[in-house]
Amino acid sequence: MRYQRIFVSALALVLVMLPAISTRAQGEEVPRGPTFAARALQALIDGVQFGVIIAITSVGLSLIFGTIHLINFAHGEFVTIGATFAFFLNVSAAGPGWHLIPAALAAVVFGALLGGAVERGIWRPLRARGTGLINMFIVTIGLSLLLRHVVLVLYGTRPASYAQYDIQSTIGLGPAGITPRDLTVTLLSVLVLLGIAVLLQKTRIGTAVRAVAANRDLAEASGIDVQRVVLFVWMLAGALAALGGVFFGLVEIVTWDMGFKLLLLMFAGIILGGLGSAYGAMVGSLVIGVVAQMSTLWFPVDLQYAWALLVLILVLLVRPQGILGRAERVG
Repeated sequence: MRYQRIFVSALALVLVMLPAISTRAQGEEVPRGPTFAARALQALIDGVQFGVIIAITSVGLSLIFGTIHLINFAHGEFVTIGATFAFFLNVSAAGPGWHLIPAALAAVVFGALLGGAVERGIWRPLRARGTGLINMFIVTIGLSLLLRHVVLVLYGTRPASYAQYDIQSTIGLGPAGITPRDLTVTLLSVLVLLGIAVLLQKTRIGTAVRAVAANRDLAEASGIDVQRVVLFVWMLAGALAALGGVFFGLVEIVTWDMGFKLLLLMFAGIILGGLGSAYGAMVGSLVIGVVAQMSTLWFPVDLQYAWALLVLILVLLVRPQGILGRAERVG
């Protein structure tokens, strides 16, 4: 009986307070989150930013495949090395403590030298020996593992950020927003991609690159120094990978395996755009970045890369040569 009285008293107290609680709930405005249109615009902005960064890193990978038909599995490590080299110059206690801008420029130069060294020291001797593409592809896997673990030993497993441009307030773009850092990275990425397009279309070395990619034997017979063109492509690929690594580390975070995580999206971008086409790599990477970010509106963030790859499969079922690729006869 004692517990029944306690229960009845508590129930009566709740019934007495219920009108007041209801009145208070009706009088107060419940805070609302951003609308679907605002979230969609924000995801689109983030997707464009992500896509142009992927494009910078994947253009060099596409040019390498276009000139010597090699799938460079170690390209992701070039991205990581660029980001960690800039980190060493900018943040590390053992480094000189440079500002991020000169550190990024030095990382780009280092990436170009690394690409040239790998071409002269590994790939050119292997081609001179007549090594098959499958064997060279296996060598790229071994090189990837070697470089990744060298970075792991030197850099460590702890994620870190650059010293500058870390925490910033956003700039309003209607219902969405973007930080000055992310806006600058996006605009610089677009300018770099436009510069690559001008390089390929308006310069002699760009014309030579396109000629070698179209028909290596005919280009060599026409007097083009193919070895010099291939060396230039490797150095350009290394520089772009390093720059993309710095941008990716700036907007995300610097880790020892960041390039490896980005490698699958690079491959997806160049395959979607068309193998061997620099412009196809740009378009395909942009599509991959936008789809990956827009998918988070409906699905968990952990699945964003999966939906981007699903779009890749669907497009290839309709257009096997990719968006800007050319259909070729086999045999």
